[in-house]
Amino acid sequence: MSGSISFSHRHKDFEIALSDEGALELYLDGCLRKKRERGAKEPQYVWTNVELEWEEHHYIEARYWASVDDLQITVNGAPLLKGSFKN
Repeated sequence: MSGSISFSHRHKDFEIALSDEGALELYLDGCLRKKRERGAKEPQYVWTNVELEWEEHHYIEARYWASVDDLQITVNGAPLLKGSFKN
């Protein structure tokens, strides 16, 4: 299974992608920020700290449970969206 989910937070564009090999990738404005290969432990986890206007920091996290195809994305610990990579 592979695919991607795109979303915007404030004026930044994000994409969470799942590669054909099962790696979880986080992109910010089209640039790869983090990549986590699939392993035996769940969830896979990628994150980035983004400084927006006036030194305001936003901690974007994505957790993915491959066994149940469950993706959860948070900003500063607050839920932003849930999804899956099923086509």
